[in-house]
Amino acid sequence: MAETIKDLLRGNNEWVSEINQKFPHFFEDLEKGQTPQFLWIGCSDSRVPATEITKTLPGSIFVHRNIANMVVHSDTNLLSVVNYAVKVLKVKHIIVCGHYSCGGVNAAMSNDKFGFIDNWLVHVKDVYRLHKMDLDVIEDEKERANKFVELNVMEQVNNLSMVSFIQEEWEKGEYPYIHGWVYSLNDGLIKDLNVTVNDYHHLDEVYQYNKK
Repeated sequence: MAETIKDLLRGNNEWVSEINQKFPHFFEDLEKGQTPQFLWIGCSDSRVPATEITKTLPGSIFVHRNIANMVVHSDTNLLSVVNYAVKVLKVKHIIVCGHYSCGGVNAAMSNDKFGFIDNWLVHVKDVYRLHKMDLDVIEDEKERANKFVELNVMEQVNNLSMVSFIQEEWEKGEYPYIHGWVYSLNDGLIKDLNVTVNDYHHLDEVYQYNKK
């Protein structure tokens, strides 16, 4: 693993050499623009890089990451990324990908103070509150945390479905599809939670905007 800044720069040179050998025109084509089919909303955890774990090249996945892969409706950073992805890039799939052993989720399960990040973790705690009855009956702490990770992903899929300009895209056609996944640090595999949606009819009526 890289340990110094020089290691990162050396690694970059090696990576470029390898890419040029495999795909001689890769960077020339990449410079012309991006046409990703996927938007990835994931956790900032350094162990969960979107392209590496899906074995895809740069240009394949548009990415937004934050602590615990949250979709917060007042987060202008996230909303700007999602808006650009669906309105300009016309991505066909949005993937919300959480991961087991998530530090943000574990912190939100506790009553400990962590400083400034506590304000962000309130949004994760809100998910626990929604599912408190189901989570509190799970005695094993690790099992409960894993279930919390999955429920959190599902709630963020719902939160994306509430975004007005995503609903506008659904009025025009079938895209984007929103998927909920969880990555396992233990074995490197992605679990599809089978919560794919491409309309808003599963939401409470109060979240469904009138068609123009």
